[in-house]
Amino acid sequence: MTAVLNISHSILGQPWRWRGAGSDARDPGFQPDDLVAGLLMARGVARDEVEAHREPTIRGFMPDPSIFRDMDRAAERLADAVAAGEAVTIFGDYDVDGATSAALLIRLLRDLSLDPQAYIPDRLMEGYGPSGEALVRIAAGGARLIVTVDCGAQAFEALEMAKGAGVDVIVVDHHKCAAALPPALALVNPNRLDEGDGAAHGHLAAVGVAFLLGAALLRTLRARGWFADRAEPRLIELLDLVALGTVADVAALKGLNRAFVAQGLKVMANRRNVGLAALTQAARLDRAPTCTDLGFALGPRINAGGRVGKSDLGVRLLTTEDAEEARAIAAELDRLNEERRAIEMLVTEAAEAAATGQGNRAVAVVAGHGWHPGVIGIVAGRLKERLGRPAIVIAIDEDGTGKGSGRSIGGVDLGAAVLAAKDMGLLVAGGGHAMAAGLTIAADKVDALAAFLDARLGEDITKARDDRALLLDAVLSPGGVNPALIGALDAGGPYGAGWPAPRVAAGPVRIIKADVVGQGHVRAIVAGDDGRSIKTIAFRQADSPLGQALLSAGPDRRLWVAGRPKLDDWGSRPAAELHLEDAAWADVR
Repeated sequence: MTAVLNISHSILGQPWRWRGAGSDARDPGFQPDDLVAGLLMARGVARDEVEAHREPTIRGFMPDPSIFRDMDRAAERLADAVAAGEAVTIFGDYDVDGATSAALLIRLLRDLSLDPQAYIPDRLMEGYGPSGEALVRIAAGGARLIVTVDCGAQAFEALEMAKGAGVDVIVVDHHKCAAALPPALALVNPNRLDEGDGAAHGHLAAVGVAFLLGAALLRTLRARGWFADRAEPRLIELLDLVALGTVADVAALKGLNRAFVAQGLKVMANRRNVGLAALTQAARLDRAPTCTDLGFALGPRINAGGRVGKSDLGVRLLTTEDAEEARAIAAELDRLNEERRAIEMLVTEAAEAAATGQGNRAVAVVAGHGWHPGVIGIVAGRLKERLGRPAIVIAIDEDGTGKGSGRSIGGVDLGAAVLAAKDMGLLVAGGGHAMAAGLTIAADKVDALAAFLDARLGEDITKARDDRALLLDAVLSPGGVNPALIGALDAGGPYGAGWPAPRVAAGPVRIIKADVVGQGHVRAIVAGDDGRSIKTIAFRQADSPLGQALLSAGPDRRLWVAGRPKLDDWGSRPAAELHLEDAAWADVR
């Protein structure tokens, strides 16, 4: 494959290649709108489907919920509960996907005149997923039906105990399943191994599956004549929750997920959910939230409750109708998020130091006593980005039990490997999906797990890293990085996991000014031969070859710079800037 601009070895040591056909947009007659169709096709859209993907709608991408195994059974049981006014408890995970999934079903069932309760396990005291003790306790409290969301696919013992207590359990999940399934009344999960057409939607977050269950429930009630003299809830108004959970869980933004997020952002802009409105204010967003805001501003604050505070704060915020309570919870989550940042920094430093001494392990598996289990997922993500390979971070408690969280790279299925390790007896518990996994392990099995993962994933990781390249959508003159370009690129969004934001190269440019700001960020102003300048920033790159090149390049050196164009709207006049990911010398010496 021909390297873009003949760059086969950039400052960060990688080739630059086109994503799809690419576009050389340095022609004076280039129009930014010309890029959009190419962006969509480079992300897997067929030419005859481009228009449908420009404005993704729920109607255009929503499947018939009945294609999923157990969906109709789950909807019928929920409809029975609505008709009989039964006591229902929603058992959710403590992360954003779990909180939004639980909130969606709670709000929907409230609109159907039920009074569902929420149960979110404590991360430190109870751990991930339903325990048998918790389910039995919920049943003893009067619940006739329990719906687990974003958990339950591997809860064999817990669901056996619930069955013995005489309570029905519906599992709504998206994590990988084993060949055998736990004894639930219904298990709705597109990643069941026996799933048929529904497997095409295996990229959905749990909140997306919960939305489909909501649609199936309303359809079932409609067929029973339930709405003959009652108003039917507007499920579409809950898409703000679906968008938040989908983005925060880093689900691939393709197909139905793109429609969920695109339409959910519109619902969120109306601020009907008082909890989300309060959280937006606490995050100091004075405009309608964007996809980036969901992942980096709102999501982390909801997650902070489960990580370092009270696990139920997120679902309480998202289900309250009391504006004062919403403001108080949002303020508490904002405070906890700052506390989480400080803890995360300490654990990250320790994890990076531990990984440095491991040599060339295919998967970085690091463990530490006293590490806070609430931040290990974030730290694993940081470690993965720094090392360019999958990482698992394990917090070992005083009893010698480790809670681990892992993050993977494209082309390496970490969730399947963790399930295999569990089947081999290396783990107490474990599961996940391709890009993320969680596990429980005895401290004396950590080295054995690392060896197992090296053997199982080594070839996949080597191939994925050998195939590494910076993929570009367009090459521009410096003057082409402008607000009009960014406005046009937005038409190809929303962007996120599985639907990467456009990346462009611009140049050649000279460094006019460069300095270090914040926590190791390199800020630079560059100017091209066309006389136009661009503001750029390279996050956390001060000590990297990229950061050092930017800081040391004199005005006589010329470079190509590559990154993601963003709109800086803090000033009175919006301006374009480039978030740098790489650079290459244009005048090789």
